[in-house]
Amino acid sequence: MIPAQRLTAIIEREDDVFVALCPEVDIASQGASIEEARANLIEALTLFFETAAPSEAVRPFRNELFVTQVEVPVG
Repeated sequence: MIPAQRLTAIIEREDDVFVALCPEVDIASQGASIEEARANLIEALTLFFETAAPSEAVRPFRNELFVTQVEVPVG
């Protein structure tokens, strides 16, 4: 069995598409829906790990990743 790695997907709407980003390896994709953007990101990550040179595929993951919201005054 191929080992799996749990990675983060951050998905946000940009105009009429959804953009999905994996910050651990800095790979992004997009889709017309959240589900499509997520599926396209999984495909992009899979292709990356299948085709990357060994030295590129083992580059350090950003292990200390925190996703949160902040509130700041505007205007």
